Amino acid sequence: MRISVCIDALFDEWEPGRALEAVSAAGLDAFEFWGWAGRDVAQLDRERRRLGLSVHALCTRKVSLTDPVRRADYLQGLKDSLPIAERLGARLLITQVGDEIPGASRDAQRRSIVDGLRACVPALEGAGVTLLVEPLNTAVDHPGYFLSSSQEAFSILADVGSPWVQLLFDIYHQQVTEGNLLESIRAHIHKIGHFHAAGVPGRHELSGGELDYRAIFRAIDGMGYEGRIGFEYFPLRDPVEGLASWAALAKGG
Repeated sequence: MRISVCIDALFDEWEPGRALEAVSAAGLDAFEFWGWAGRDVAQLDRERRRLGLSVHALCTRKVSLTDPVRRADYLQGLKDSLPIAERLGARLLITQVGDEIPGASRDAQRRSIVDGLRACVPALEGAGVTLLVEPLNTAVDHPGYFLSSSQEAFSILADVGSPWVQLLFDIYHQQVTEGNLLESIRAHIHKIGHFHAAGVPGRHELSGGELDYRAIFRAIDGMGYEGRIGFEYFPLRDPVEGLASWAALAKGG
């Protein structure tokens, strides 16, 4: 099991250099973050090179895909994000699809998402970057968001029909939304480009909740998944100690 640490979740409001030093101190070698706009990308790049860390993923600009009127803005946001990913050596960009549009049919919004994602493929292929579509739970954290079901997300990806657009399977969100995690993952592992993990309930540490993450990670490894598991939780305890324990587990297999 290889780990990527979302520094915006685990080290909220920490100075970037200190956050990356904590990742390194835990014995880990990769991190990810949310939006790049307003962030000192040059400083982040210097710090991660100094510490020998890689950037696994980051988010593209947050523009709705459910609204076809916003498609040009979305595509421009993607094109703006690709050079940032290239500079940082990241090969994964994370996207949300946007909120439901009141009064618009669900079918029309789904078509807009599919068409928008298809329009991204030439730029993604040219840059060698994979776009990860993320379903989010609407019951607790993201009311009004369009895409909560992984099954609907996999159906959308099938319609897009490109290996450059895959799923970010957030284990926390999907446990809240639908459960049946391992069967869903096993049936669609070839469409999953990345995982996120957090404890349920609460979105805190991985231990002590209703999910046996050790068993989940063993199962995912057994499916032949070769990517990373992104830790995207909000710690209640010292984040470095928590990360160090998982890093030791990952090294032990």
